Amino acid sequence: MCEALRLATKAAAAEEVPIGAVVAKNGRIIGRGYNQVETLKDPTAHAEILAITQAAAAVRDWRLTDCDLVVTKEPCPMCAGAAVHARVRRVVFGCADPRAGGGGGLVNLLQNPKLNHQCEISSGVLADECAHLLQDFFQKRRATS
Repeated sequence: MCEALRLATKAAAAEEVPIGAVVAKNGRIIGRGYNQVETLKDPTAHAEILAITQAAAAVRDWRLTDCDLVVTKEPCPMCAGAAVHARVRRVVFGCADPRAGGGGGLVNLLQNPKLNHQCEISSGVLADECAHLLQDFFQKRRATS
């Protein structure tokens, strides 16, 4: 989670919503990402999507069955869907997103029994640090608007 937080800080420095993500296999990071929606002008350039894409390239397979996705905020439905489709073993996230989260906040796509794969979930890892980064970012944004 510390590396995901470092990446989230990098996103904030680029005036992106500060979310960072890593994909780990056997304790080694094989994919990294941070939000780049504004930079790339791409609505799919979320931290999780970028980390999953990099990890799939690293293992030369779209299936990440023995990998864990670690992200600073509960994944949105798009990113949760990508984790399910990539067959990610476990999703670890910092702070919850009760209004728009895809891992139990708004919906739980990560463990939907109607889908062909379910991910384990570990939530609340360094939640205060993750939430503070987001809160600080949006407070500063509102102050300059």
